Amino acid sequence: MPAEHPARPANDPAGFHYPPVDPGIPALPCKTLLDAHKRLIDRIKLGFGMDRAAFDAEIMPLLERYTGFVHLLPCTPDNYFDAPGGMLRIGLETAFHALQGTDAHIFSGRATISERTHLEPRWRRATFIAGLCAELHRVFTHMIVTDQTGNEWSPYLGPLGGWLTGQGVERYFLKWRPGVRETRALGLFGVPFVVAAAELRDLAAGNTQVVPNMLAAIAGVSVYRDRNVLESLLRRALALVIDRDLLTNAERYGKPQLGSHLERYLVDALRRLAASHAAWRPNADKSRVWFGMDGLFLLWPNAADDLRKRLEADELPGIPKAPETLLDILLAAGLFEPQAPGNAIWRIYPPGAREALDAVKLAAPAALFTESENIPTALSRVLTSPSPAPAKMPKSDNLASPALWPDASRRTATSEPRHTSRETPEQLPLPISAETIPEPPAGSLPPSEQPTPKPELVAPLRLPLVVKRGLQAIISTLGTDEEAARMMEDGLFVPLLSFRTHKIEAPVALRALADTGMLAAEGSVQRTFRNEDVPGVLVALRHVRGISQEQEH
Repeated sequence: MPAEHPARPANDPAGFHYPPVDPGIPALPCKTLLDAHKRLIDRIKLGFGMDRAAFDAEIMPLLERYTGFVHLLPCTPDNYFDAPGGMLRIGLETAFHALQGTDAHIFSGRATISERTHLEPRWRRATFIAGLCAELHRVFTHMIVTDQTGNEWSPYLGPLGGWLTGQGVERYFLKWRPGVRETRALGLFGVPFVVAAAELRDLAAGNTQVVPNMLAAIAGVSVYRDRNVLESLLRRALALVIDRDLLTNAERYGKPQLGSHLERYLVDALRRLAASHAAWRPNADKSRVWFGMDGLFLLWPNAADDLRKRLEADELPGIPKAPETLLDILLAAGLFEPQAPGNAIWRIYPPGAREALDAVKLAAPAALFTESENIPTALSRVLTSPSPAPAKMPKSDNLASPALWPDASRRTATSEPRHTSRETPEQLPLPISAETIPEPPAGSLPPSEQPTPKPELVAPLRLPLVVKRGLQAIISTLGTDEEAARMMEDGLFVPLLSFRTHKIEAPVALRALADTGMLAAEGSVQRTFRNEDVPGVLVALRHVRGISQEQEH
């Protein structure tokens, strides 16, 4: 952004200048901004059912602080609520419609009548505040605000209105950051500038649900243990407000960017399905979700049908019903990974499927399973390739045939001839499978030809199972091209990154290994691994079995 914005010429009464000059946004008083929305504010007063004195004392200070924070900022650069004052308008409209929705819902259904009498007004105010702050995160991520000399406003430090007054700014200028993804949780940093401490204290009085549910709704975090009615009302109100604004813009200015605001609702619905729908249990029989070595897949359009039904149950307006449209939106959001340019559908072969099935691939499993402990265990196979047929063993008339042993040509020459009896009729050949082939007798091969034992973990019984499985998988890579650990003279060095690869957080692994006495050195250590100095842990050699001398050194 340039350090200075050229001022409009004083002798230009028409306001025309070439090349065009950004006129900026005027630093108007907050009262003037609220007066422009008087009719909507009167409807909000009716929604609360307050008289003018109570409304001016309890709700108007909240609206004034919100107006002071967002001032005349637009909500988006070229989509919904993109005119100056768009942030203020979308906040007021979403808060009003969310407040209206509380009339048809009971928040504390399991509480007594007296408890509900105490909590219901607080739930209504919290829902209104959540609607007001629903798009507040955009101020922190999507825009840069400066004065005429290039001084930048930081939303983390205070409201925009206060900054304009303190700096003596008459007009301010806006620049949009390119390619920014939504980070709704950042809206929480604006809540203290909008909601007074006394208001938060009153909302939290006598309960532990109202404020956490309100903040979770603002941050876009789903609460799975108990349904967050407040978040459902906010999601529905925001979708209604955006849909109406887009339709208005379409009638006046042409076709808007349809679908750009639906990403959040589709992702949230996918996560709720993964958390609660029986048919979305990963790798289960007839499941929609399959997780293999090559990624996480959703059967399509089966998953799209479940997604549509969930969104219809939410009563969200403007939600597309065609699987193709849903797919286009999620591809544009970066949630799905296309199989090739112009082709989003993958062909996968789940276990038990008679033929290949159509599916979409998620860019990352964490996009569907938000908590790392909920990420399922991947199948030990590639889903995009057919399962290989079991190898056919050569037929033989005797299970002990020398041809079945390793190095058959050498052993056949030294084998004793088979004795048969003329009186006993010859038996039919027995079917042979890989499971029925006996192992060679111990010591039958010279030491140089004995099979190399596989590296194996020897762990105490109290080592957590998830750490034990991950560490065993890491140890099994020793001696291969995909080695995830390295044998040292003083122990087995396991980089912390290898634990994360198996979905084990480094502090969890470090604490579990230390508590069970498996570490050769206390805490994390720094060692060279693949020509880089990386942090890791040293597991004592007594806990690793089947390591050859070459691997140890």
